[in-house]
Amino acid sequence: MIITELLERNAKLYPTEVSLIEINPEHRPADQMTWKEFNLIESAPRDKYRREITWKEFDVKANRIANLLLSRGLKKGDKVAILLMNCIEWLPVYFGVLKSGCVAVPMNYRYTAEEIAYCAELSDADVLIFGPDFTERVNSVRTELKRVGHFFFIGCERPEYALDLEKASSHCSTCPPAVELDEEDDAAIYFSSGTTGFPKAILHSHRALINSCRTEQKHHSQTRSDVFLCIPPLYHTGAKMHWFGSLISGSRAVLLRGVKPEWVLRTVSEERCTIVWLLVPWVQDILDAIDRGEIKLDDYRLSQWRLMHIGAQPVPPSLIRRWLKVFPEHQYDTNYGLSESIGPGCVHLGVENVDKVGAIGKAGYLWEARIVIDGGREAKPGEVGELAVKGPGVMKCYYKNPAATDEILKDGWLYTGDMARCDEDGFIYLVDRKKDVIITGGENLYPVQIEDFLRTNDNIKDAAVIGLPHARLGEIAAAIIELKPGVVCTEKDIEEFCMGLPRYKRPRKIIFDEIPRNPTGKIEKPRLREKYCGKRLVEAQITS
Repeated sequence: MIITELLERNAKLYPTEVSLIEINPEHRPADQMTWKEFNLIESAPRDKYRREITWKEFDVKANRIANLLLSRGLKKGDKVAILLMNCIEWLPVYFGVLKSGCVAVPMNYRYTAEEIAYCAELSDADVLIFGPDFTERVNSVRTELKRVGHFFFIGCERPEYALDLEKASSHCSTCPPAVELDEEDDAAIYFSSGTTGFPKAILHSHRALINSCRTEQKHHSQTRSDVFLCIPPLYHTGAKMHWFGSLISGSRAVLLRGVKPEWVLRTVSEERCTIVWLLVPWVQDILDAIDRGEIKLDDYRLSQWRLMHIGAQPVPPSLIRRWLKVFPEHQYDTNYGLSESIGPGCVHLGVENVDKVGAIGKAGYLWEARIVIDGGREAKPGEVGELAVKGPGVMKCYYKNPAATDEILKDGWLYTGDMARCDEDGFIYLVDRKKDVIITGGENLYPVQIEDFLRTNDNIKDAAVIGLPHARLGEIAAAIIELKPGVVCTEKDIEEFCMGLPRYKRPRKIIFDEIPRNPTGKIEKPRLREKYCGKRLVEAQITS
């Protein structure tokens, strides 16, 4: 079965039912209705604040986009890059690409212009679909995008070299294109990164997509009466694959463009959301706002909210215990995954295992998991080894990178690079990461990129970036900087220099010290972590 068939099924069975709702809190009407006054009828506020489409409209938009791509000479297997903020157009674009037989290539909306160009070239992108948030970045590298033959735009202030996607597709057929697809056909390319910090293109099949739908529904039991609140970015496998539970069950989903605690709870209340996927910082922000009295739960309708689940980073058990004290009726779950395993679900805690909070769980539905040490021996309970997973969502390969593929794919097993252990009951706990990737607020930071930037400063002799524990964000990036002899440089000087980095890549902590390197020239980061992840520094950072 192909995932686009689920969309076509929903359009036939539930044509007039709402499939997607977009909420933009910054455009909320000034009257500030409460949930007691708000209802889902034509008189409710819409326009910029709230937009919705039915399953039939969703499918029609996807068909028009698919036929537009084919009319421009695109063929099965060609690559279409998607560079959009979360919006109601995102998923119809994605499914239009899939229906055409082309390969969808979602891009991180935080990419710099150079990263956009790099990933477009790496993935052999033939088309770029982008929105107004990216015009300046695309403009600056457009001449480098030599393979891209078509630019399509969604939104206002369209650049002259791009075509308006809505207008261009409006004249195309609403019927699904006659493109034969098989589960083993290429479907999507997502981007990850290795220890070098340079993105790798992860190629997934249609088989991976359809099975992620099955895994998600099995884990969270979505029915047509559920309403899923999606806040994380859709370019990421996590958000999209959790939404696949809505797709397979034919239930509605809400795309919230914002993460403020009030916005989250108000949207849950007004849209009657039953399932919400949050990241650790957002959970903490909501609880803190409640503790400060800034949010009063009686102001919201939350009784229908049945499940809160978390992913994308390690979850402090104390935070979940705190959440369940405030929301004792909630089910809780966590999922582990990576882009190479089509996102969350290859390891899964399960709502029935809340007593095991702290573990990432056991192998998910349709998956296998094991912990490997000593070149292949399976670890005994309590032993630490590398987590490996196997299942229908494992990537086909790193696109155009067979050497990197061979490093992590062995006999069908995906070696995650994460160190883990299991207990006597078979529940898996993450211990550490082989890679130096820092996960801060659910986003990956790649130290090499930041280190290379810091070394362009004439005052800096050497630099190393490590992650320090942080109560809200999970980790923060700390830059250890070794200055050139005789140089006077302050933390403020370094912070001002780092304004040249995207905000999310700027180190949160600056430390002046010597950089230890081993005889082969590699930075000895374990020594730095041992030195700077001490109790006093962590506590100081948590309270800052």
